Amino acid sequence: MSDELLIMKGITKIYPNGIIANNHVDFSVKEGEIHALMGENGAGKSTLMNILFGELQAEEGDIYLKGEKIKITSPTEAIAYGIGMVHQHFMLVPSLTVAENIFLGMEPRKRGLIDRRKMLDKTKEIAQKYNFDIDPMSKVSDIPVGMKQKIEILKSLARSARILVLDEPTAVLTPQETDELFNELRLFKESGHTIIFISHKLKEIKKICDRITIMKNGVSMGTYELQEMDEKDISRLMVGRDIVSGIQKEAAKPGKVVLRVEELTCSNDEGKQTLNRMSFTIRTGEILGIAGVEGNGQLELVECITGLRDNFHGKILIDDKEINRISIKNARRLGLSHIPEDRMTFGIASDASIAENLISDKLGEQRIGIGPFLSQRKIEDFTDKLIKDFLIKCSSGKQPARMLSGGNMQKVVIAREFSGNPRVMIANQPSRGVDVGATEFIHKKLVQIRDQGAAVLLVSADLNEVIELSDSLIVMYGGEIVAYFKAAKEINEEELGYFMLGLKKQSQEEVRGAIYA
Repeated sequence: MSDELLIMKGITKIYPNGIIANNHVDFSVKEGEIHALMGENGAGKSTLMNILFGELQAEEGDIYLKGEKIKITSPTEAIAYGIGMVHQHFMLVPSLTVAENIFLGMEPRKRGLIDRRKMLDKTKEIAQKYNFDIDPMSKVSDIPVGMKQKIEILKSLARSARILVLDEPTAVLTPQETDELFNELRLFKESGHTIIFISHKLKEIKKICDRITIMKNGVSMGTYELQEMDEKDISRLMVGRDIVSGIQKEAAKPGKVVLRVEELTCSNDEGKQTLNRMSFTIRTGEILGIAGVEGNGQLELVECITGLRDNFHGKILIDDKEINRISIKNARRLGLSHIPEDRMTFGIASDASIAENLISDKLGEQRIGIGPFLSQRKIEDFTDKLIKDFLIKCSSGKQPARMLSGGNMQKVVIAREFSGNPRVMIANQPSRGVDVGATEFIHKKLVQIRDQGAAVLLVSADLNEVIELSDSLIVMYGGEIVAYFKAAKEINEEELGYFMLGLKKQSQEEVRGAIYA
């Protein structure tokens, strides 16, 4: 048919609500290339890859592998054809070892029992083959996030995958870990593997990929040689306009301290200490960023502040009012808002409508009711305004939230939290898995509420985001603050990575003196 290894031709997918996710999409990859797949949230790229991996079935279209027409009705069949997919959210069992996760469901056996010695040997063999430095006996719960990414990749390679789909593989990696991953991906390419690389990071796409296919509104905008494209060309095809590089904001004008965290100590659900006497303050009109490799206490810190965790010692105060033991509802009445890291678990009621999600924290307010009663007209007016103001792509406010793309779900969360007139905004990974256009919009909104006098705590694994958006910046490692930068732009991504990996550390005197300056 052609020199393409894999061809998806005329793929059409229509969801039950009538939304056309893929409209006669053509997509193909060559053997031994790293091929980027980009598009806004809701553009149809995840649907297309889920069809390739057998998790969804297309209404129309065909798939060809090495010129032969194939049908993929399940992930098991995709794996049998040598197609592996590494999802953005890791699918590992924390209580199992590295080796047990890699060979889960296909454990080598001897006399009917799992042959653990052979499983360890095969893990070491495949790790050495692909130049992955891992300990097969380590528990997944004890290893860093960069290593978890490698285990997910090795899981696919152990199942003889020759085509690897990587969904946002660098979302939680430091620059050093990203460089290491890219070196390994180049080795895969040299050994004949084909990689489909889904990412919203334009610089990384330019750095690692050979060709790019861009999707918009369920159709393909074409396939291009990346050496002939610059970042503006890609942005224009994705969102229909140029994206402004860098975050446009005036210098912060901090006021009085509004959020104070004092001597916060906390352990996780397994009893391991994750925060060690952590203290900091945020003032009105200021964005304080937190950088750190995931698993160094950021999650527990956010959970303590937002009321999702109460097994901690220390104090958390908003406007000198201690919120440690008050209800989440009362903390929100003090002006606390929260954009959670996991929007599916804590941000969205997926079976509820968009309108129900938007008003869920506003029951009893006159803008959606009359006295103690809800007003359907007021709810519709309120919902329509937020849908318009926050550019939520949907059919109406009555649409179930689960029918939205990931990026539009995130906009629903942000619309709800911003519309509460926040005094303290906790923004945890606000643009994770969100396209460049939506990211630009979210950044503008965060700067806007800062300029209106809110205090913003930004937790982000995207180092460019945390440096550009933050006014001041702290780095967490091992549940402690290991560095503080009064001006976030004092430091570059590479230098920040050394602090995040624990290779560099300021003295506690420097840290505490700077925070309370």
